[in-house]
Amino acid sequence: MQLTPEIRLTDEQSRVIATLIREELARRRISRQLLADQAKISISTLEKALSGRRPFTLATTIRLEQALGVALRANDTPVPAPHGVAPDELGFYSRRAVQWIEGVYLTLRPSFGDKHAIYAYRTEISWDEPSSRLTFRESERLDAAFTQQGVVSVPNPSGHIYLVTNVHGQYRLIIVARPTISGEMYGILTTLQVGRGAQLTPVAAPIALLPLGKMKEVQFGRIGPQDACHALYREHLKRTVDEPFALFMQG
Repeated sequence: MQLTPEIRLTDEQSRVIATLIREELARRRISRQLLADQAKISISTLEKALSGRRPFTLATTIRLEQALGVALRANDTPVPAPHGVAPDELGFYSRRAVQWIEGVYLTLRPSFGDKHAIYAYRTEISWDEPSSRLTFRESERLDAAFTQQGVVSVPNPSGHIYLVTNVHGQYRLIIVARPTISGEMYGILTTLQVGRGAQLTPVAAPIALLPLGKMKEVQFGRIGPQDACHALYREHLKRTVDEPFALFMQG
């Protein structure tokens, strides 16, 4: 996704950058006009940004970095996103670019308590306007106390979609491949399995998200071999590993 000149840095970022530029100007003994000419920006734009009357834009900062040959932004400094675009840490995607992910999905994973059963529940992925990002929310879970919700990351480089839950630093992560031609998403779930007492054990399992509107028959909960949907659900989970959309390595 291309960054636009309209993306403005925060006031704090602008103050830091202005200080660094003034230091470079003094160290090199060059004028502001010369720097503006080398960066191909107007002297008025540079003066207003250095005085704090206008924040630096990302495009202006990049040009100044190229002219000075120094980094003006810290590597861990987040780039503010314009309205309607998710934050950089989630992939910097626009809503239009990810509308094809929005929807309600039947979610399948192996049951952690019964090796022959499949756990089925509902996941909705939708755009959250106030926070400008995709979010997800689960429902129809047999264990309602463990219902998850979180944010959706869609970075271009990996070609995968990440559903992330973060509760006080405790993470649960789903990584799925982008939807197939019929809309299914297959991948891997990493979470904690509840054991005896307060014991929690890290666990990974295949997972499938199927567009709910395309399903002819649906059952939620713990689906065993005696249930009508078990064979179909099992085929989808097998597809995750057989194709493979996810690999489970053994040492």
